[in-house]
Amino acid sequence: MEQTVELNNGIRMPRVGFGVYKIADDEVERAVHTAFEAGYRSIDTATLYRNERGVGRAVRDSGLPREDVFVTTKLWNTEHGYDAALRAFDASLRELGLDYVDLYLIHWPVPSRDRYVDTWRALEKIASDGRSRAIGVSNFQVPHLRRLFDETGTTPAVNQIELHPRLQQAELRGFHDEHGIVTEAWSPLARGGDLLRHEVIQTIARKHGRTPAQVVLRWHLEMGHVVIPKSVTPERIAENIAVFDFELDAQDTAGLATLEEGERIGPHPDTLA
Repeated sequence: MEQTVELNNGIRMPRVGFGVYKIADDEVERAVHTAFEAGYRSIDTATLYRNERGVGRAVRDSGLPREDVFVTTKLWNTEHGYDAALRAFDASLRELGLDYVDLYLIHWPVPSRDRYVDTWRALEKIASDGRSRAIGVSNFQVPHLRRLFDETGTTPAVNQIELHPRLQQAELRGFHDEHGIVTEAWSPLARGGDLLRHEVIQTIARKHGRTPAQVVLRWHLEMGHVVIPKSVTPERIAENIAVFDFELDAQDTAGLATLEEGERIGPHPDTLA
């Protein structure tokens, strides 16, 4: 399995990235350096996380060529609208201390405000200016995506959604496949806990001599998803990217399919204000 996936504009994105949600700015630099040492080359942050500055420092100080690191950040809900989105992107770029990002996402559609199409037009401008190599969305549902297609003609490169064995989102993933949108999973391990203790996952892990987290992450990769697991523990950071050297079989995949419950950890995208 290749370790990168090609987006719909020809840019390649690592299949496993490092998420930094809820890592404080004064701690994130160390965590990102640990991730780089483990082999990660993709970092996922957001305005909401308030750690763009530390992420940018880690990227600049890593010694890695800038073109070898894939940096994603996201626009927060209070900055919807064309002009506001352009200002928000400028602020993120200043915080990061970078000349460009690799992927810029609308974090949530916030349909109650009905401004995400105008926001998307701002992202089109950002991409055309070369300040983000690709643009996409996060937490968009099929009707939100259809409206972007209908009103702008530009297809997002990525939709980053809550996705794990208990929320498998088959309809939305199928829509992505139909339109050439890469599916990226946030909270790919459902924040660990009960999911990783489930007997189905424990049994598969024992069979392959792997950890439960590695089994779930490998499932994502075999389903075609990009994943961004988060940890601050060096051992787990390394473990989460060591998933390219084994394969699940049909029995494993069938077992994981039974875990679907439609159970969300985060809010529903139609209702988040």
